[in-house]
Amino acid sequence: MSIRSPGLAGALALSMLLAACGGSGDSLSGGGGGGTVNRAPGFTSAGSVSVAENSDGTVYTATATDPDGNPLTYSLSGGADRTAFQISSAGALSFVSSPDFEAPADANGDNVYQVDIRVDDGSLAATLSLSVTVTNGGADAFRIRRVASGFVEPLFAAPVPDGSGRLFVVQRGGRIRILNPATGAIAAQPFLDVSGTIGTSGERGLLGFATAPDFATSGVFYIYATNSAGTNEVRRFTTAAGNRDLADPASGDVILAVPHPGASNHNGGWIGFGPDDFLYIASGDGGGTGDPNGNAQNRSALLGKMLRIDVRSDAFPADASRDYAIPSGNPFAASGGAPEVWALGLRNPFRNSFDTVSGALLIGDVGQGAVEEIDLMRPTDGGANFGWNLREGSEPYNGGANDAGFTLPVAEYGHGNGPTQGDSVTGGYVYRGPVEALRGLYFFGDFVNGNIWSVPLSRLVPGQTLAAGAFTIRDLAPDAGAIDNVASFAVDQSNNLYIIDFDGEIFVIEPA
Repeated sequence: MSIRSPGLAGALALSMLLAACGGSGDSLSGGGGGGTVNRAPGFTSAGSVSVAENSDGTVYTATATDPDGNPLTYSLSGGADRTAFQISSAGALSFVSSPDFEAPADANGDNVYQVDIRVDDGSLAATLSLSVTVTNGGADAFRIRRVASGFVEPLFAAPVPDGSGRLFVVQRGGRIRILNPATGAIAAQPFLDVSGTIGTSGERGLLGFATAPDFATSGVFYIYATNSAGTNEVRRFTTAAGNRDLADPASGDVILAVPHPGASNHNGGWIGFGPDDFLYIASGDGGGTGDPNGNAQNRSALLGKMLRIDVRSDAFPADASRDYAIPSGNPFAASGGAPEVWALGLRNPFRNSFDTVSGALLIGDVGQGAVEEIDLMRPTDGGANFGWNLREGSEPYNGGANDAGFTLPVAEYGHGNGPTQGDSVTGGYVYRGPVEALRGLYFFGDFVNGNIWSVPLSRLVPGQTLAAGAFTIRDLAPDAGAIDNVASFAVDQSNNLYIIDFDGEIFVIEPA
């Protein structure tokens, strides 16, 4: 059996029948066009674009027209670097992660990203092969500017979270001042003065400060201080009614108390909120040579630890000095140790920070007599044991062995006067500020000899210890004054990095 062609008359009849019924094949439209042939859309936007590195938001807007006036939608259909982009249905193209000229992520590594954009009218489509060239944003040069002097034993600084660029500056004697780094002006009235309620012998004093994540609306903040008896306290305050630049001293409430008998040193003192909105508290081992009471390895003791608590509720209403709850993810929340403990085996974790990109907690733990260390905790590393007092850095101490259960420091350096040596580490921050060449570098220093170093965060790998020979030595000569005793680093809301000098000066690293 064979099928014969219907001939010209048959074809004409078939065409008339389809038109009368409104039917369509690949080239006929049954909507809006009254049976007319649907025509494909066409792009009107360019096939290439250049954008500066670190660009956020829309970097290119795809545009097209449809001859039949049909609505159009845009999507990504291919290209070597398709996964680097996202696009809205209206054609707004953006990078998934801001591009970095010095670290190109395109397939060829040449800062030219290839992506195919598809436009669709519901029936027919067209494709545009787009080249996106990332250009160097510059801003590699930087300087060190002294923004203020005259503070009395400053130990810490934190941003005023109101977009002003100002800093809270914490002085060991018990006062918190507000600094405007742009002008160097220090507010005449202290933000808070607790000098009459704390002890300052040895290493005691007002040591830490943190604003609550909702400070802008609640006015709540926290301090870490040693009281006159030497007990380490975390206290909660609120600002005065209608004035975020002034604390209400009568609002002070001790929410956590950690007795610290005997020695006046190794108090720790840093507090900070993590990405999870829990409050992290660094406590020293209680002082004395070699942690004589064994606090750091005692899971039931709060000394020699990194603690984590939830300050948004109170699970201990009958205990006036425990105004918080225990996060369910804490390693000993149910049993096996103090439920507040997040990590153990620390000697004196004086200065620490969270990286705003990776979420890593970086800990500067002051050593005994030979090794200073930097420790790193990922959000999943609760329960880490950093080894003290059975290990100092990566070295055995006090007869202890390098047990597999101990977490190695990610970097360490020895005691001495050399360019990569020191005697008391001051933990710092991962730089995320405006100087492009410094982004992703972890800055830290030494309190005793004033050395400052940096290492790429990517080289701080859990389970491996980076030797001091890999540190980049930072000769940060300021425009005025001198950096002598690095008590802390700090960042403002624009991620500028500050250096807090215990002799009263504050410096900033900024674009030249």
